[in-house]
Amino acid sequence: MGGTTEASALARLLTERGERATLSYAGRVDSPRPQPVPVRIGGFGGAEGLADHLRVQGVTHLVDATHPFAATMSANAVTAARMAGVAHVALTRPAWRATAGDRWTHVPDLAAAIAALDGPARRIMLALGRMHADAFAAQPQHFYLLRFVDQPATPPALLHYHLVIDRGPFDVVSDMHLMQAHGIDLILSKNAGGTGARAKLIAARNLGLPVLMIDRPALLDRLELHDPRAVLHWIDHGADRGV
Repeated sequence: MGGTTEASALARLLTERGERATLSYAGRVDSPRPQPVPVRIGGFGGAEGLADHLRVQGVTHLVDATHPFAATMSANAVTAARMAGVAHVALTRPAWRATAGDRWTHVPDLAAAIAALDGPARRIMLALGRMHADAFAAQPQHFYLLRFVDQPATPPALLHYHLVIDRGPFDVVSDMHLMQAHGIDLILSKNAGGTGARAKLIAARNLGLPVLMIDRPALLDRLELHDPRAVLHWIDHGADRGV
C-alpha cells in the first residue's frame, strides 16, 4: 500500500531481489510515478475487502507505506492483516520535530487548524495538497498559496488564492523565493515527516515565519519501520503478524 517516496524505494528494492510484489494506490494522484512492479489503483472496500484481497491473491506480507495521515487506510491494514493471517508492517517516516529557530504552533486536526485561522486576513501557504483545500473556504478572508501535483478538475472553492502545479521534492531556496514572491506570513502544514516536503519548514525558519502544524492522527498499535531496507530485513528474518 503506497503513494509515498518510501513505497517507491521499497518497490525498487523488491524488484532488484526478484520478489513478486504489487503496489496499491488509493487514487489521490491523477498521474502517479511509474513503478517497477505491477500497480493497482482504488480502494478495497474497507478492512474486510482488503482481507479478502489478501487471501485471494495469496499475499504473505502486507506493507503499509501510505501517507502518515491516511489513518483509515492504515487502520484497515492492521485489521485486515489480522483477519487474513498475513504478516504486516508499516513503513513510515519519523515525525518532524521543531528545532532552534522554528516558530511552530501545534493543532490536533484539520478542524482545529481551520478554527485557528479565525482573525484578520493573512497570506497563508496551505501546504496540505488538494484534498483539504476547499475546507478553508470557511475562512475566506485569507489569501492562500496552494501547491498541487495535478491540475484540479474544478477550481478550488477559495476566494483569494494562487495555485502552483508542481511535484516534489522541493528545495529550500526555491521555497523561500516562492514564499517571498507571494508575501506569505504563515505556513500551514501536516506533520508528514520525511525529507521530500521538509524544505518549506526550513524555508520558514530561515525567513522567521510561523508554522501552524497539524499533528499526526492516533493509529492502532503496529510495528513501524522507517527504512525500506529494514523492511527487507523484516521479510528475511521471520516477519511476525505485526506485533
